[in-house]
Amino acid sequence: MYKTLISSLAKRASRAPHDIVLVGAEEALTANTLYTEILLCAEQLHTAGITSLALHADNSPTWIIVDLACQYAKICLVPLPLSFSARQKEHVLKSSGVDAVISQEKMVVDGNTVEISCLNVANLTCQQLAAHSATLPAGTDKITFTSGSTGKAKGVCLSSQQQLCVAQGIVERLQLSKPRHLSLLPLSTLLENIAGVYAPLLANGRIHTVSLQHLGMLSRPTLREDKLLAQLSDCQPNSLILVPELLQVLIQACENGWQPPQSLLFVAVGGGKVSPALLESARQHGLPVYEGYGLSECSSVVCLNSPEQNRTGSVGKPLSFTDVSINNGEVHILGKVFLGYVNDPASWEQHELATGDLGYIDDDGYVFIEGRLGNRLISSFGRNISPEWIESELLAGPLLAQAIVVGDAKPYCAALVHPCKPETKLAEIDQWVASVNQQLPDYAQIQRWQCLDQPLTRDKQLLTSNGRPRRQAIQQQLADEISALYEGYEEVHH
Repeated sequence: MYKTLISSLAKRASRAPHDIVLVGAEEALTANTLYTEILLCAEQLHTAGITSLALHADNSPTWIIVDLACQYAKICLVPLPLSFSARQKEHVLKSSGVDAVISQEKMVVDGNTVEISCLNVANLTCQQLAAHSATLPAGTDKITFTSGSTGKAKGVCLSSQQQLCVAQGIVERLQLSKPRHLSLLPLSTLLENIAGVYAPLLANGRIHTVSLQHLGMLSRPTLREDKLLAQLSDCQPNSLILVPELLQVLIQACENGWQPPQSLLFVAVGGGKVSPALLESARQHGLPVYEGYGLSECSSVVCLNSPEQNRTGSVGKPLSFTDVSINNGEVHILGKVFLGYVNDPASWEQHELATGDLGYIDDDGYVFIEGRLGNRLISSFGRNISPEWIESELLAGPLLAQAIVVGDAKPYCAALVHPCKPETKLAEIDQWVASVNQQLPDYAQIQRWQCLDQPLTRDKQLLTSNGRPRRQAIQQQLADEISALYEGYEEVHH
């Protein structure tokens, strides 16, 4: 089934060669042009002897062409998020075993800038990499690295068939014909890749994709609401995919007098907690929002509400090809699950995935997510983050005795800290936090912190017997301190 998408593009190019399929900031590609560009890129990659390729670039039609060319040529593609830190990027390039990277900047591996080959794709360069071995499950066509919940994100191995089955399931659930989709999330995000590219193409739709840099959306604090709203008005899309933070931006714009495009038929929101009140507010302002749920290990989408099948508070019913069950309160997925993790043979050939999410299924088949096992945070931008990762970085130096990272359902990470020595100055802590942030990707950086007057103690039930933080108790007992870390954000950023 891996060539189903390419075959459909070939038929479209033959049937309607002048049909506009892909629109960028300064270009519009017809079905015939897109298909021709895909074949040309595939031939170039094949001639260069590339078998596994990393793609490190901003959103553009070129990104999609390279992705589809790899699918056509059976080249394993590794999308490399721009938001990853230099350390994370090097980890991805080495652990995935890619032999080349197409990038908008020179990449550094093992302390050296890699050699540039003769292959050129648009304004990007293709760089040869020194060989690093990787162990992959059979049939791996794409390796998507999670949003970096830890410093070393896991590589999720997927086949083209798995990805296209999910895309087809989305098309069937939404029943959209020839949709016009505007990509607002990074194309390196599997959700946008599958639901924002593959699904519209399977439905004979049109994709609009412009640089995230152009929208000021590459990093969290620089979101340019004016450019985002202008893009929505210019494109007049039928569909969007949003994380909760972007949905809040659009709701705020509506409250300030902005009118959503009447063309909008479906706005998917997921990647983090979405309150029913937020969904209701969006709908009152004319935003047709529907919540979904998924994981990279399941090709991004497992459940989805739709205009015909919607239950507020739920994440929708499972897509076709996917079965959801509840095992001791935990959500389990059967069906089109991933092939396994990179360099982890013990994870291969799974037929059932324990998600780590808590939930239940009602009598009508709608799935509800109630919480998570473990301590993982999910920001309002949809980033999965391990607080222990950031805390270990903060505690790596001699300055801090305690550090508690918060940020679940919030736009950024913040921290409550306590120094080792009472004479420590706040300026010293600020300088230390700034130095730690330089080693972290933007979504994991500590934007605000507060020094606690007293350390966390066991007698107040804030620590376990072995000294680990009791996060729920901390959230309850220090609610005011945590709330203060986010005061003023709405006024500053919206």
